[in-house]
Parts: sequence; C-alpha cells; structure tokens
Amino acid sequence: MIYAISAATGHFGQAAVKTLTKLVDPKDIVIIARNKEKAEKLYPDLTVRVASYDDAATMQAALKGVDRLLFISSQPGGEVSRADQHRNVVEAIKASRLSFVAYTSFPDAQNSVSALAADHALTEKLLAASGVKHAFLRNNWYLENETSFITASGETPAIYWAKGKAGWALEHEYAEAAAKVLIGDFDQEIFEFAGPARSYAELGEAVKAVDSSVQVVELSHKEYVEALKKSGLSHELATLYASFELPIDNGSLDEASDDLPKVLGHELTPLGDAIRAIRANSQS
Repeated sequence: MIYAISAATGHFGQAAVKTLTKLVDPKDIVIIARNKEKAEKLYPDLTVRVASYDDAATMQAALKGVDRLLFISSQPGGEVSRADQHRNVVEAIKASRLSFVAYTSFPDAQNSVSALAADHALTEKLLAASGVKHAFLRNNWYLENETSFITASGETPAIYWAKGKAGWALEHEYAEAAAKVLIGDFDQEIFEFAGPARSYAELGEAVKAVDSSVQVVELSHKEYVEALKKSGLSHELATLYASFELPIDNGSLDEASDDLPKVLGHELTPLGDAIRAIRANSQS
C-alpha cells in the first residue's frame, strides 16, 4: 500500500508526515510538493515527487502507483483560484484511480454561512461525484491561529471582538488524526474534527490561568480594527486580520463533536498545556 500526502511541506503536512512515518513503513510514503529542494531537505529518507495544484498533469504523474492520498487543501489567494486548483487535483485523482482520498475541509462545509467554506463545499461535491472512496476531514480552528492572543503579556492585552465560539485544538492533533484516517478503515465519510467549543472569554480565562498578568479585553469590531492600526498595521491589514474572527462570530465554528479524540484514540491536550506550549514556541 502506497500512501501520499500532498502539500506536504506546510506545517500541517509536516505534522501529518511525522505521524504517518510512525504508522507505516517509510518506503511506502510518497511526498508531493511544489518545492523539490525544500521537500528533499525536510524528508531526505522519503520519496519526493514534484507537482502543483495549478497543473492537473503534474498531479496525475505524482499520483502514479499511489493507493491512498491525504489531499491537504491549498491556501486561497494564489494566481490560480483555489477552486480551480482543487478541480485539478480531483481530476488527477479520478485519472489515477486511487482507492481512497482524505480531504481537509471546513466545518459543516455544505451548510456553512462562512465565505471560507465555499471552495471546500465545491471540492467535497467534486470528490463525491468522482467515484473514489473518500473522507472529508472538516477541521475546526487551530489553536495556533490565536498565537497573538495567547502570547499577550501585562504590557500587551489579549484583545478580541467575536462573540461566538470555536472548537480550538492544536494543529498537530488535527494532522495526527488525518494520518490515522488515511491509513485506517473507518466506516465514516465525514469527520467533524474539533475541540470543545469555547468563547474568547473562556480562552482568555485559560490564558490568565497561565499568566496572571494578562489582561483580556473585548472590543467592538471597529475598536479592534483601530487597535490593530495603532499597533502599526495598515487599515487594509487591520481589517483583514479582524476578518479572521468572523467565522467565530457568525457561529460557523461552534460545533459539538468528539470525532477528533475518537480518531486520535486519546484525549486532546489540556487547554492550559496547549497554551503553555504555544507561548514557549513563540519565544524559541
């Protein structure tokens, strides 16, 4: 059985590869990446194949002989739209006759009101119509997304504006679960991967339990943007950063699911320990 991971040089991909190498023989792993030099430096003992989501032909070539693929979604904003990139990958998957593909998606992608869900909903539909056995790994928010909030200090308060909740968990936990779905035989098409739903106020209390000097301040959206501008960001960047909390505010990330710890086979990292790890990593 040959297992491949695409977009394998990103943070999520590296964490997934780390888990996969512990679960299967490394000779049965194929790394798919755009940057050959970076991939070979990261994975000197694994098979590396160069391909781009921008080009279905390169993806098809990279998938030759592969049985099971972890298809890690791309980041939006490239020269080729994410929707078109994902169409290319699905076309390559169909042509390569894979036996299984696991795709990293967005919470409740088919029903979500979040604009971020649109490309994922499309990709899910394309995979469902492909005839290839598949699983949708609908990842909630990575706790690392909140590094600036979590690493606040007495001099710099932790600020937020969104009033909803998110199912935060550490990125490597989502990646570990993805690798386990890739090699497993789960009778499940959709995995709603998430940690316990928490608000920023609750996250702030956990941060203060780690560092009592931290102040947590709730702002309006407008006040939040202004605070970011005062920190040195342009209006455009401040508005962009503020928009990252929109899926939390509109309820897109407020879900109750135990799929993540079930697939992992263990409980998630306690929130306090996860916060300490992020704070330590930010200082290294």
